[in-house]
Amino acid sequence: MFYVYVLKLNNGKLYFGYTSDLQRRIKEHTNGESTFTASCRPLKLVYYEAYNSKEDAQKREKVLKQFKGSYGHLKKRIQKSIDRK
Repeated sequence: MFYVYVLKLNNGKLYFGYTSDLQRRIKEHTNGESTFTASCRPLKLVYYEAYNSKEDAQKREKVLKQFKGSYGHLKKRIQKSIDRK
């Protein structure tokens, strides 16, 4: 199984990633082991999607990062999760 996930960083921004081991990857982000998010802790997992195909997960992550329409649509769908403390 492969996952596309969204983290809410302490500066309010969202971070998108993909992984084959969601629990391990979130733990790495939480412990500061990820270069990009290390300075943005604490952070919170606000959303994830599961895929059987690595290629599908990579494609979805790329779409969310590159296309503002897809990003905006997802952000509207999960707004209450993003706003939660």
